Amino acid sequence: QLQLVESGGGLVQPGGSLRLSCAASGFTLDYYTIAWFRQAPGKEREGVSCSSSGGVTNYADSVKGRFTISRDGAKNTVYLRMNSLKPEDTAVYSCAATLLDDCSDYDLWEYDYWGQGTQVAVSA
Repeated sequence: QLQLVESGGGLVQPGGSLRLSCAASGFTLDYYTIAWFRQAPGKEREGVSCSSSGGVTNYADSVKGRFTISRDGAKNTVYLRMNSLKPEDTAVYSCAATLLDDCSDYDLWEYDYWGQGTQVAVSA
């Protein structure tokens, strides 16, 4: 069974850090483009960061310089390191996978596999 499982969310104070994990089972992430999306209450889902199968990374303007996406092939896992967190980063974060080697946009329909999401809350 092909599956993505996120972990690492939680409650953190403004300025704090979290590292989210997206672990794959049933397939090898090396061959896939992986993106992180987030959805805050009452808002549309938005793309946050992307790591293409070809080695390209991409970040939304709102997180550039604060978030870093990385891969660990041995663990078949993609990470999202989030620093200098702000209250507006509060959302459910999900990872998704596609065989398309493309990080130029975050079209939801391009992604074939989705995780269940992990909650991130940034509050004092």
